[in-house]
Amino acid sequence: MRVRQLWLTDFRNYATTELALAEGLTVVVGQNGQGKTNLVEALSYLSTLDSFRGAPTEALVRAGADKAIVRAEVRHSDGRELLIEAELPRTGRGRVLVNKQRLARTRDLLGALRTSVFSPDDLVLLKGGPAERRRYLDDTLVSLDQRVDALRGDLDRVLRQRAALLKQAGGRLTDEIGFTLDVWDAKLASLGEQLAARRQRLVDELGPAVALAYQDLASSDVPVALDYVAPWRERGLADALAAARLDDVRRQVTTVGPHRDELEVVLDGLPARTHASQGEQRCLALTLRLAAHRVVGERVGSPPVLLLDDVFSELDPERSAALVRSLPAGQALLTTAGALPPDIEPERILRVVDGTLVT
Repeated sequence: MRVRQLWLTDFRNYATTELALAEGLTVVVGQNGQGKTNLVEALSYLSTLDSFRGAPTEALVRAGADKAIVRAEVRHSDGRELLIEAELPRTGRGRVLVNKQRLARTRDLLGALRTSVFSPDDLVLLKGGPAERRRYLDDTLVSLDQRVDALRGDLDRVLRQRAALLKQAGGRLTDEIGFTLDVWDAKLASLGEQLAARRQRLVDELGPAVALAYQDLASSDVPVALDYVAPWRERGLADALAAARLDDVRRQVTTVGPHRDELEVVLDGLPARTHASQGEQRCLALTLRLAAHRVVGERVGSPPVLLLDDVFSELDPERSAALVRSLPAGQALLTTAGALPPDIEPERILRVVDGTLVT
């Protein structure tokens, strides 16, 4: 998969710009606040219709403009060529077109362009709560199989319905509440078991890739492992929900299920979230992204476009050099505000100054 061209109109601080990406590594250099990350965000947006920075749509539209437009020309390894266009109005619903055909649903876009993003904020994968790591797993699963997006959406809807019912119960388990809980619990058990099984298989696949990537980046033989923690799986979700029902009604929350599971990153036998140093955590965050990138590429037959935003600011010189040596094959866009490591050999280097690209 390759992005040949990226066009932006009124996106973030870009009035209009055009970026031709190299087949391999393209580097964009610029001071902070000039618009480097906005290029990464635009490409990532076209793959997920979401900002990896967590920004609302209105924040993506340039000040004074009514809408932003992001377009990219993508060529797949099988020869297919796609023109992906997203129109982002400041208010109201946007629209997405692929080869000039409007998409009815967001998930119809998934797989048209795959990207892997690493940013300084990815430290949250280690330091943040379990929801961040669950999202990492689920986003990777969606890259592998777009049907997981529907599964995740169905599960979220059931959890919302169950939560509303528990609040309606007000702490009292009546026959009517119990009957309705039976219905929602059956759906939750079915969907939750499916998602957890997919997560477990992915963790089993990611584990060796994470260990290898960490060894390359950290130049260390310290063992790294992943553990998917879902205590309810020992008895099955249906039985676990039944056992927790009284407590759920009393607390008015769903206390067991895949929405409570954890991905534990273990470094040298200890939880990395609490025992790893800041430098080790930053390195582990990058290895998680690189491992997912490799797994997706191997499974779908073509690597996603690798987007590395200001990555060298988060790594010491030794690990920066190690990253350069271990960059996976395929197309990559890398941004930096500082000097490049001496061994890096980009095919194209651009500079951005206040929303303008210059060669």
